[in-house]
Amino acid sequence: MKKLVTTTLGDNPLTPARKRRLAALADRPDSEIDLSDIPELTESFWKNAIKNPYYRPVKQQLTVRLDADVVAWLRKQGAGYQTRLNQVLRDTMLNEIHKRA
Repeated sequence: MKKLVTTTLGDNPLTPARKRRLAALADRPDSEIDLSDIPELTESFWKNAIKNPYYRPVKQQLTVRLDADVVAWLRKQGAGYQTRLNQVLRDTMLNEIHKRA
């Protein structure tokens, strides 16, 4: 039988020496970073990038009161009305965020 070993960040605290080393690394200019084994990503990479297909946002259960005709409209479209409602709200949220940016 295998043992499952778990560690947390609290198990490995930052010592003053580690904090000094991290501060020294943060103070170094970007020109000193060796990118020979990991090249920088170019604009062409990001043009072809796709959203992570495994990403699933955390869902939060809540109670909300909606007008009966809105619920009827969502349910009339078939199963998954809560998912559709979430998508409508998400689209509205993203549109508003993009307008403010």
